Amino acid sequence: MRIIILSDTHGHVEPFIQTLANEADLVIHAGDIGGLDVLASVTPNRGELLPVRGNNDWPETWPGWRESGFCALEENAECDVPGGLIAIEHGHRIWDTKNYHKRLRAKHPNARAIVYGHTHIRCVDQLADPWVLNPGAAGRERNKGGSSCILLEANEKSWQISEYQNGQIKPSDLMRA
Repeated sequence: MRIIILSDTHGHVEPFIQTLANEADLVIHAGDIGGLDVLASVTPNRGELLPVRGNNDWPETWPGWRESGFCALEENAECDVPGGLIAIEHGHRIWDTKNYHKRLRAKHPNARAIVYGHTHIRCVDQLADPWVLNPGAAGRERNKGGSSCILLEANEKSWQISEYQNGQIKPSDLMRA
């Protein structure tokens, strides 16, 4: 299963991320979306889209939300995928930034991975279980060197992570903070 993880689009998604998302089996958007057009642009051609609300997401301010039948976004979500459970939230309710990962792990102990956004800083922390993944900013705002996302390839036996920034695969350290 090919899962694209993104966050913090703030109304814009770079074309390379749209392409990756459209070809995925699942797209997880960890909030600060910015509009229905963003959700439409990252919906997989043959898969599912799972977005959560960020601190800047108020669908009633998005043009066309009522006409589309769109309902409110949840703050948290969980998704069973081959090999484990993924917990998703934006992360803006965790105020203790020095202990983000510790607090996320305590909050979601049954997950194999936790996805969050908000900081706009791409991070793959596999030093403990569950893994903590932040795809960075997929949009243009505060993207710390370029728009980014994470590809998680999951099967029952193993998970493999690839990080993308500016359309290029980046080497993944065990932890990048």
